[in-house]
Amino acid sequence: MDTLFDTPGIWETIPAIDAELRVMPGFYRQPDTAAFMQQLLEETPWQQETITLWGKQHLQPRLSAWYGDPGSSYAYSGVVLEPHPWTEILQRIKSDVEAATSTRYNSVLLNLYRDENDSVGWHSDAEPALGSCPVIASLTLGESRTFRLRHKLRKDLKPLLLDLADGSLLLMAGKTQHCWQHAVLKERAPRGPRINLTFRTIRT
Repeated sequence: MDTLFDTPGIWETIPAIDAELRVMPGFYRQPDTAAFMQQLLEETPWQQETITLWGKQHLQPRLSAWYGDPGSSYAYSGVVLEPHPWTEILQRIKSDVEAATSTRYNSVLLNLYRDENDSVGWHSDAEPALGSCPVIASLTLGESRTFRLRHKLRKDLKPLLLDLADGSLLLMAGKTQHCWQHAVLKERAPRGPRINLTFRTIRT
């Protein structure tokens, strides 16, 4: 796999047509990442949501939880998520991410990938409640997983493969959600737990 970035604590731009993508490896480092991971594993009310795709219901192959300001409910694939109130640890992480990205967020989706069998299929975060050009900050804690992006229309463009390691922060902005899809697919090799936090702003 190509390594597109390797400088801890520094924003690096990922070249992509019709997208604004930046990544900061080492946004958090050990032992902070391990402490955050353990606390979130223990304190988060994880749920396995049932979503509707092509008229059929399926259990998501991962666990999730939604936090945010009052009124920041989120709907996708037949699921309506009502926000849990911010916890102290999520407030701290949100403040750090806001400072790094110069953007204010009012909600966060936590996804727990328990092992290599957990995944999220191809999709875009382009729901109307997110606005016309949503800014989404994605923090990885725990095991590295391959984050894949593919252009919706330009089949001549090769998919992007990003190895998002423990403590890395990915920023997706501009037309990214309208022109690209992303996914974290199942893997054959054994993988430990990974928590992904995607901070976003719901337009209420």
